[in-house]
Amino acid sequence: MMTSVDTELIRVLADPLRLRIVTLLSRETLCATHLVEETGAKQTNLSNHLKVLREAGVVDTEPCGRFVYYKLRPDVIAQLAGQFADLAESARTAAENKRACP
Repeated sequence: MMTSVDTELIRVLADPLRLRIVTLLSRETLCATHLVEETGAKQTNLSNHLKVLREAGVVDTEPCGRFVYYKLRPDVIAQLAGQFADLAESARTAAENKRACP
């Protein structure tokens, strides 16, 4: 079984601040003000990272008055987890396969 992992999504989540944002949003829906408080990041830096996460489809936005709330899309994370699970299963099967050297 050949499997592939979404390398673009891994790149997006590889950034420490973006991974921190995703971790925080896995616990609750937050606005940018909350995320600035929790991460200590500057507002402009945080906004840039949120834009990357939105464009990658990792988070959704929800307007609420003058604030915008961010929430994690669990289906995207579950899909990536499934890709890694498939990769692990493939590795278990491949453990018995050894290509002979020429």
